[in-house]
Amino acid sequence: MMMILASQSPRRKRLLSQILTGHRFRVFPSRVRERRRPDESPRAFARRMAQTKVRHVWQRHHGRIKGPALIIGADTVIADRGFIIGRPRSARHACQILARLSDRSHEVITGVCLYRTSDGRTFTTSVTSRVWMKKLSAAQIRSYVASGEPLDKAGAYGIQGRGRRLISKYRGSYSNIVGLPSVAVLTLLRAAR
Repeated sequence: MMMILASQSPRRKRLLSQILTGHRFRVFPSRVRERRRPDESPRAFARRMAQTKVRHVWQRHHGRIKGPALIIGADTVIADRGFIIGRPRSARHACQILARLSDRSHEVITGVCLYRTSDGRTFTTSVTSRVWMKKLSAAQIRSYVASGEPLDKAGAYGIQGRGRRLISKYRGSYSNIVGLPSVAVLTLLRAAR
């Protein structure tokens, strides 16, 4: 069965290649507008976005997909006391985000959706991890932001890169914090086959 990743994230590509050891997959990036509904929880938002991404890829590329396929979509959000923190709009915004997260914990929530093209069935889940950020000085924040690493990441940091120095500890799935929870994906794949 063909596997398709509905994301152009290099982190998700790498994680999926580790999950699907020896199996190839294609990448069809989804381009959906991510807008939270009023009163929508961060978890519900992440799950809905993952579902929206797989549906968008199927609608846009179904003519290029030959035979049955599984389309995998994911959306990761940083939640700080119910408030969703997305990707920074600028270096200045990245500094503001990191100052907000400094010296406390936040949640990393990833919604994952598998879409089975043979019958249109979806399999959806979400995973939550907790991350504790060290107390960061303004100089540490500026130095990290100047590296460019946080500018394309929700929450303005990457635990798999230089950003790991900003983290004091985490609880839960490391791969979830990076952007694709391995165990949850494997569980959905088994359910969908």
